[in-house]
Amino acid sequence: MTAAGTAGIEGPLPAPGVDRRVNIVQGEFRVTADPEVVLTTILGSCVAACLRDPVAGVGGMNHFLLPGEIGGGGESMRYGVHAMELLVNGLLRRGARRERLEAKLFGGARMLDGLTDVGAQNAAFAERFLREERIAHSGGSLRGERGRRIQFWPVTGRARQLVIEGHEAKVFAEERRVKAPPPVEAGNVELF
Repeated sequence: MTAAGTAGIEGPLPAPGVDRRVNIVQGEFRVTADPEVVLTTILGSCVAACLRDPVAGVGGMNHFLLPGEIGGGGESMRYGVHAMELLVNGLLRRGARRERLEAKLFGGARMLDGLTDVGAQNAAFAERFLREERIAHSGGSLRGERGRRIQFWPVTGRARQLVIEGHEAKVFAEERRVKAPPPVEAGNVELF
């Protein structure tokens, strides 16, 4: 990994094997053409954009906390504008073409009642970014009231969402110092 808050296209990957997992945390992104890599993240109100160019066989994921952009420095990767630009530019540097990019968007949940719905703002920003940049939006899962675990295979474009529920949701909420969401009956999705 490169310096905190700027993790990107270069850096060590796990040892060779099937489905080498690379976790993307807030403020990071990763671009790869390795068919054995699966990018993973856990989302609440944050959004992860999963982009790929199916012809170039390259894809990537980012994870941003807030839709807007402030100043510069390491903090800026927490913001959607900067995170999306870095991901798109990382893909273009690896041979992708803007007109072939396709995206799946995940996250943007409303995690706390009574407060500003940052998740909805993040989701709306990500959708607007794709429209304005003319990037095809081919799927995903935005909004709702539950956290999610996301897995994305950047070369094939396959994505899997697992809704965080029960004990796992309680642990997730405690880590973020928020009230645990109630269990959900359905919501696990796999997209191809």
